[in-house]
Amino acid sequence: MHTDIPLERRDLIAQRLAQGQPVVAAALATEFQVSEDAIRRDLRALAAEGRCRRVYGGALPPLPGALPMAVRMDAGRERKAALARAAVAVIEPGEFLFLDSGSTNLALAACLPEDHALTVATNSVDIAAALLRRQDVQLIMVGGAVDPLVGGCVDATAVLAVGQMNIQRCFLGACAVTVEAGICTVDAGDAAFKRALRAASRRCVAMATNDKLGLQLPYRVTPIREIDHLVVEHDADFQTLKALAKQGTQVLKAARPAAPG
Repeated sequence: MHTDIPLERRDLIAQRLAQGQPVVAAALATEFQVSEDAIRRDLRALAAEGRCRRVYGGALPPLPGALPMAVRMDAGRERKAALARAAVAVIEPGEFLFLDSGSTNLALAACLPEDHALTVATNSVDIAAALLRRQDVQLIMVGGAVDPLVGGCVDATAVLAVGQMNIQRCFLGACAVTVEAGICTVDAGDAAFKRALRAASRRCVAMATNDKLGLQLPYRVTPIREIDHLVVEHDADFQTLKALAKQGTQVLKAARPAAPG
């Protein structure tokens, strides 16, 4: 007989998902002798941790790169900070920037130059909060319904707002980067928003940690040739970078990240 302690039950469900098994709420309720509401609470908690994808009647294992923003913020901070420090070099004084929602762009917000008189628009709740007290930055927040996976607004309201902007340089959030498919993401709504953002921007920058290079995800955003600068880690695979550079993007390498403090 299974234990009915919620955390132990949740861990057992998480183990199955980690092994690639889908789960059905009704079957789990029978197996653990609890209500379906109790199982649904377990699945909501696991989804919030990025350990499953909720679907009608149960849950599926998570897609690669599909962690919620709240989880991604704390992962690889030093590597993302190194990418951000390299990326700020392309920013020019007085530019109108757009920082797409993403944990690496959140790192970029923390190191924007203070003497550039920048206007920064974003669809990210966390990026807007990080810039709110910057007296040297004119901040524009794109609204709409907040998607917890993305960490910002990517609905029709956000797409319409971006379409009316004349953005000089956008920093596009990249969930995956491949030579064949370009910038990709796990969510159809996020992909549509990113395409609208790229279309409204004169120049485009993307930053990618090593785990995103070559990752296959379902929704295409833009080909590599539409990215002006791609910022990668200091030890990114040479052959991959060579192939990406042949697509027309300028590849910038970050310095070695600082050791965790």
